[in-house]
Amino acid sequence: MERRDLLKMIVAATGAAMVGLPALVNGQVPAAGAKSIFSAADVGTLDEIADTILPRTTTPGAKDAGAGAFMARFVTDCYTAQQQAAFRTGLADIDKRAGGRFVSLTPQARTELLRVLDAEARKHAVEVSETGTAEAAKAMPHYFTMIKQLAIFGFFTSKVGATEVLQYVAVPGRYDGDLAYVPGTPAWGTS
Repeated sequence: MERRDLLKMIVAATGAAMVGLPALVNGQVPAAGAKSIFSAADVGTLDEIADTILPRTTTPGAKDAGAGAFMARFVTDCYTAQQQAAFRTGLADIDKRAGGRFVSLTPQARTELLRVLDAEARKHAVEVSETGTAEAAKAMPHYFTMIKQLAIFGFFTSKVGATEVLQYVAVPGRYDGDLAYVPGTPAWGTS
């Protein structure tokens, strides 16, 4: 899967352009000695959230791909301070809605909570440009939109996601220089 196709899929799944892309596209280097703004417990929670979004089935899940650590690093390195604050506030809100800790919920309760958050995020749609910045100066996508985007992006760009989940399909296929041609057959794409 090409990166452009993946980004289109993320937009279709979340209803917003990928947040944090300007720093990623421009190759913004994090400040020297920049430390993650997330604790190990936060990374564990992110892993569980991502694994609820993309669970293990006959193929590996997001937790197997280390999506939580990816999400923490991406937010630390590519999000603005305002986006980081919204993301961290959202993570705290998820724990609050879970009645303490998201990781203590049953798998079914986790799924139900994330479905509620996804519905809220779709109602809270904010126009985001192709560069991943909000059109309005202070507009911010719903925190669950950011979490879902990073879970999908982190999973499908990981080694596990790219090699064990996605399948390579050669398009257009093998080269055949001796393909039979019937005179009068229209060219491809014409009627």
